[in-house]
Amino acid sequence: MSSEQRCLDEDSGRFFLALGAAAADLWSKLPQEQQQALFERAVLLGHRGERDESLREQLARFLHDHHARTHAP
Repeated sequence: MSSEQRCLDEDSGRFFLALGAAAADLWSKLPQEQQQALFERAVLLGHRGERDESLREQLARFLHDHHARTHAP
């Protein structure tokens, strides 16, 4: 891999991280339909050998713990 490719990969990773952090930061302000679409896409893209339901549960727990609109009663 050339140094230019590594730089592009590092930039891409940084951009994806920034976009993901922005989505998480704005989560409680998003309409429920957009939350659901982002959540399902995150489960699909984040699947790496673990069962989807495990990742699904982990993401749901994270969102419930960090956002008032998704807190469990």
